[in-house]
Amino acid sequence: MAFSASSIFCCPNPNPISLSNGVVSYSNRLFGTKNSFFLGSKLVSKATRITTRPEPVSFSGSHPISAESRSFDVVIIGAGIIGLTIARQFLIGSDVSVAVVDKAVPCSGATGAGQGYIWMVHRTPGSDKWELEMRSYRLWQMLVESIRDQGLNPLEVLGWKKTGSLLVGRTTEELDMLKRRVKQLSEAGLQAECLYSSDLLLEEPELAVGEDGGAAFVPDDCQFDAQHTASFIEKANRHFASKGRYAEFYNDPVKCLLRSGSSREVEGVQTSKNTLYSKAIVVAAGSWSGSLMHDLLRDSDILLDVPVKPRKGHLLVLENVMPLKLNHGLMEMGYVDHQTVTQLETISASEPHDCGQDLSVSMTATLDAMGNLVLGSSRQFVGFSSEVDESIINHIWTRAGEFFPKLQDLPLSHFSKGRKVRIGLRPYMFDGKPIIGLVPGLPNVFLATGHEGEGLTLALGTAEMVADMVLGNPGTIDQAPFAVHGRCC
Repeated sequence: MAFSASSIFCCPNPNPISLSNGVVSYSNRLFGTKNSFFLGSKLVSKATRITTRPEPVSFSGSHPISAESRSFDVVIIGAGIIGLTIARQFLIGSDVSVAVVDKAVPCSGATGAGQGYIWMVHRTPGSDKWELEMRSYRLWQMLVESIRDQGLNPLEVLGWKKTGSLLVGRTTEELDMLKRRVKQLSEAGLQAECLYSSDLLLEEPELAVGEDGGAAFVPDDCQFDAQHTASFIEKANRHFASKGRYAEFYNDPVKCLLRSGSSREVEGVQTSKNTLYSKAIVVAAGSWSGSLMHDLLRDSDILLDVPVKPRKGHLLVLENVMPLKLNHGLMEMGYVDHQTVTQLETISASEPHDCGQDLSVSMTATLDAMGNLVLGSSRQFVGFSSEVDESIINHIWTRAGEFFPKLQDLPLSHFSKGRKVRIGLRPYMFDGKPIIGLVPGLPNVFLATGHEGEGLTLALGTAEMVADMVLGNPGTIDQAPFAVHGRCC
């Protein structure tokens, strides 16, 4: 979708805009009160419009103030699935105005490179993330229901499929772990069952796990197309542009925070092209959130280290081919803790690599909305590198062949014409939990990052949590496990 937001939205005090040229307006009825996944009746705005502008001062004092100045209640830095859903939550659930800022374009980070599944089969009931995972899971289900209520097809709108999911084990030890997991999931309110080898073969005839293997099966799990979903949310957000409540500033990186000359409170952000005043700022910049906060606070008196690191992942996509017939989304047990470590000696000496000992590869397999086979997945720490490593792609293919013997007879070169590789940088947090909360020392700056490979899964629950924090509403779930304080030093 070709659309230049800055050419429309950047002028001060714009007149009402008629959206056209492929930008879709959605009726508020789409998320009506009965099934609204944003729970609009719950959110009551406590934010107020900015009517006067204090003299802005950047931390460094070296950035010129742009002539293009706008005022918003909330400025969100980051246009991935987290940033876009946070914007949508404010727009639907309150009367605040919102701007979304990104150094690139939507879905150019981890969101666009992901596999797009929302599965609960590998979650752990009772963990710190469980409430947030379940809340988001329910909200996604409500969204799909509301789209159906409008006579629309969720497959077309979101790339949504109710695939059900299988967490696969091949040993008696793994099967015992799967039995315990099924018991936990069932007790937590999810429909789940354990499939033994013969029953599993009926569900997935091409899957080989041996006589000792089996799988945990959650039939209600589903898959989304991340690009379709983000585009849907972005278009719905644009419905509010004509009301003066929404604007996008893409390809416009944030340079510094703006602070008032008297109180030194944060009053907005300076981008490369615009001055954006706001009452609240949400940093949802994925893997770049840590480095961005470091730059924004460099010359301030606030010491804050946001320990979000990029964790690189490869996915192999085979287009317009059908080497496998899959009935569900699948992942191996090793995906749960990402400890199926690739030993470097298993990679042929003829395949150059610079992977480091932290590389892990676990089998995941799905068919996307277009029928393409998506295989994964790898995890490694190599900074912000986004180059394709062919040795990792070959290992993903080999790993998939261990579960699907049919692939062993097909060289990867056979798919050279219909092969794509997705590279994503997942925002990794050392304790496995996202950071969602207020930045200490900055009473109107919030973080929403560190979701690693769960951005799509946790997006709606995160958006609800952030809006509750900013607007001062009671939280739906416990916010404490995700707090900035004590986890960022």
